[in-house]
Amino acid sequence: MKKYLLLFCLMAIVKIGFASNEMPTLDHKINSDSVIVEFGKSGKVVIIVNNKEDFEKLKSMNINEIIRELDLKQNEENGELTIVQIQKKDGTSKDIVRVNEDGMETEVYIGGIRVFVDETGDNTKVKIESGLKKKSDPPFRTYFNIDLGVNNYLDSNGDFPSSDNPYAVKGWGSWNVGLNWMAAQRISKGFYWDFGIGFQFYNFKFENRDFQAIRGDNQIDFLQRNDVDGFKSKISASYLTAMTMLELDFGKMNDNGGKGLRIAVGPYAGYRLGGQSKYVYRELEGSGRKKDKQNTGLYLQNFRYGLRGEVGVGRVTFFTTYDMNELFQAGKGSELNPITFGIVF
Repeated sequence: MKKYLLLFCLMAIVKIGFASNEMPTLDHKINSDSVIVEFGKSGKVVIIVNNKEDFEKLKSMNINEIIRELDLKQNEENGELTIVQIQKKDGTSKDIVRVNEDGMETEVYIGGIRVFVDETGDNTKVKIESGLKKKSDPPFRTYFNIDLGVNNYLDSNGDFPSSDNPYAVKGWGSWNVGLNWMAAQRISKGFYWDFGIGFQFYNFKFENRDFQAIRGDNQIDFLQRNDVDGFKSKISASYLTAMTMLELDFGKMNDNGGKGLRIAVGPYAGYRLGGQSKYVYRELEGSGRKKDKQNTGLYLQNFRYGLRGEVGVGRVTFFTTYDMNELFQAGKGSELNPITFGIVF
């Protein structure tokens, strides 16, 4: 079956490789001892022989002999055989015809057409797919993504604060939202340098809604509100953040596209844009919900810095960040280092 596929490939070069609707013409010029195959209006392939004896030998050769004379090399790693390749001026190359033979199954790629031949059964099956286009991996690209995660923090012992602390965080509602404008520079195959800038919005929703974070004289205080019926208590902050990461994409390293594992890690740094506390409550005697907001950003760190890590498979990417400095300024609040887990969209 392979020799017929190779014959089909060589014939299809006229249609696919040179994008012409005209059939090639064979022009024998005995005086110059050459064979000229013309494609369309300007394409030509010239085969030059040294003498008439060689020319007569060329005419008598069949397709298998021509293929052997080409001395085509097969890729031992993936079994691919490149028959026709275009060398560009910048040194890069483009495959026009490729053959991948795996036992009784053979794949032939001709431009944007894939021919699959299956001889594993009693009958030979041939499947032709058109419109295939290999996705390119540009050396540099820009993109936009959104982080959605949940926040918490670790105390000085490296533990999550227990529920008996007024600042203990409730997972549901302690959202982290990030809007990131990113760029990726390819260093080598499957290896990238990612960098960008974005806005991060921190929310720390307290598990004990009877405590309100207020602005004290020299530090942030947690006031127990027994005079009202509390519904929500939290601290929020926003940061302008720059980040950079080194990324390994094993899928692209192994020519599997976006199906492989991706890992990335790198530092980030941010500057605080705002910060406040909000307490939502209702009067004990009965009333509508009321909100009490205070500017507690005075006691938050103006700068934050830490490490970010990402793990992804296919279109799904998870991320985590850890602030290496504390949420509050020294002596202005408890020693708490924020940590976030989430997903990238």
